[in-house]
Amino acid sequence: MSHPDHLTLADDGLFSCRDRDWTRQAVAVLAADQNRSADTHLVPLRVPALAGIDIYLKDESTHPTGSLKHRLARSLFLFAICNGWIRRGTPVIEASSGSTAVSEAYMARLLDLPYIAVMPRSTSPEKIAAIEFMGGRCHFVDEPAAIYRESQDMAARLGGHYIDQFTYAAHATDWRGNNNIADSIFSQMRLEVRPVPAWIVMSAGTGGTSATIGRYIRYRGLETRLCVVDVEHSVFYDNFVQGRRDLTTAGGSRIEGIGRPRFEPSFIPEVVDHMIRVPDSASLAAMQVLSRRLNRRVGGSTGTNFYGLLSIAARMRRAGCTGSLVTLICDDGERYRHTYYNNAWVRAQGFDLSSHVEQIERFLDDGIW
Repeated sequence: MSHPDHLTLADDGLFSCRDRDWTRQAVAVLAADQNRSADTHLVPLRVPALAGIDIYLKDESTHPTGSLKHRLARSLFLFAICNGWIRRGTPVIEASSGSTAVSEAYMARLLDLPYIAVMPRSTSPEKIAAIEFMGGRCHFVDEPAAIYRESQDMAARLGGHYIDQFTYAAHATDWRGNNNIADSIFSQMRLEVRPVPAWIVMSAGTGGTSATIGRYIRYRGLETRLCVVDVEHSVFYDNFVQGRRDLTTAGGSRIEGIGRPRFEPSFIPEVVDHMIRVPDSASLAAMQVLSRRLNRRVGGSTGTNFYGLLSIAARMRRAGCTGSLVTLICDDGERYRHTYYNNAWVRAQGFDLSSHVEQIERFLDDGIW
């Protein structure tokens, strides 16, 4: 029996039914993962000294892979699969310092795909172990800025796909809704005393989360403003202040997961209302203080977020303003037992946290910044 021409073309690989079947199955697997994962908690932090200023922490560490990047990884895989870039058996390569790679390795394992994370050699042992536990493989480079080129070259050598969170983070997420992080925050705030946050404070790694939040605020016509906090050895703040996208810096951020040595395509400064540069020592001090107040460990990027939020709260207090403030717990602090929570490591890095710890404690206890 002869076959129609379109079936002959399919056999030649132009319209492979097998690939289309795998795509349908892959999308269904990722949709099931989202359906299994309940939304993350919005945790109020009670601070009597800041009467009229309500603080909320969106706890993204409760995702199955333990961080904010679970949402991003799922979106990036769906984006690449539906674009036809990832197919059955495609090796997936990423440039990542840790949390994104943990979440992407999890997604790759769900889809039975090989996964390789290209990362700086200084990445914490806990994150390396988490990536490998999820079935991923780690490939190390000595210079943080080399992760991009090495990822591209590796994808070319293996016939794989460089998933490229830094380029596609802002494109892969539906910023208009569909239970993205912004939609989740505002839905959970709906029954609070001050339901529309005065500010949302967010650090930037890829810039995708801040882009999603900023776009959503404008799309919904909300009065909320967005503050992005940046760290040392990162160019986001300088690019924002100077209005330039060509600045770079040597070395890499000491606060894992945030801060970049170059301007990333997914960082959209036009949707950011204000930026603050936070010293690394202040990030780690805020991390310690918040961990004690929550009776659980949080990561360094959460410390950056929290310090920025308190800076905004201090300005509101001086101006006599009231309102709610929201930031994120990006990941669990147990991943940093050998670094940020190791006093010997902190001293070896030259960090002195004492003055910042005193400043933060005094503000939370007495309202004095």
